[in-house]
Amino acid sequence: MNASTPAVNALRAEWIKLTTLRSLWITPLLALVLTAGVTAAVGAALGGKDHNITDDPGVGVFYGLNFGQAALTCFGILLIGQEFNTRMIGTSLTAVPRRGRLYGAKLTLGALVGLAVGAVGTAGAFAGYAASVPADWDGPAFVRTAVAGVLYQTLVVVLCLGTTAMLGNLTAAMGLLVPTLFLLSPLLGGVPGVRRVVQFLPDRAGQYALRYVDDPQIAYGHWTGLLIMTLWTALAAYGGLRAMRRAK
Repeated sequence: MNASTPAVNALRAEWIKLTTLRSLWITPLLALVLTAGVTAAVGAALGGKDHNITDDPGVGVFYGLNFGQAALTCFGILLIGQEFNTRMIGTSLTAVPRRGRLYGAKLTLGALVGLAVGAVGTAGAFAGYAASVPADWDGPAFVRTAVAGVLYQTLVVVLCLGTTAMLGNLTAAMGLLVPTLFLLSPLLGGVPGVRRVVQFLPDRAGQYALRYVDDPQIAYGHWTGLLIMTLWTALAAYGGLRAMRRAK
């Protein structure tokens, strides 16, 4: 490849990396299994006993997303973080000297994979939940929840990829994103007072869009929650681009 290589060739190269490196292609598959499988298992085991997953169908349907999100986070980090840690990013830049093109190819591939995982995982989660728990699948809440389920998983991948590009280090990205998304954010979300700030973090805002029921303690609407997460993701993607252009 050279500087005049069309963007589609850069994207094709990223696709080849994805399909040939086990650590890359296995994580989206794991996200699918966890998102749909855990939801189906929990629905079958607790559907008639736990009101937390039946009073708000969005909680039950996306119960497995809490687990699938872990795999998606790792996928977004690995898409570019592996090359930083193995110093292969220099080789990639030799093949695709235009840094914006290389970064754009990674973002595009990550978004497309996230979109595919989101669509299939959301459909599987709804099917798994509906197999055990009766629910209302009509109306605007259902449409919003389904759309948000697809987009949320796409945004997670892009957010993690952009953040990793900004940090320029796989280990640092894992150390920041994994505790924040799976420990710090959920725990602080239950602390009075602190919750007012935590609700604006990307994962908290995005997951509110998955719910059917309004929460009077949340300062915005469901669609606004998805918009807040989108803005965070756009900032991370832009920050990653700036970092890629400055990297030596």
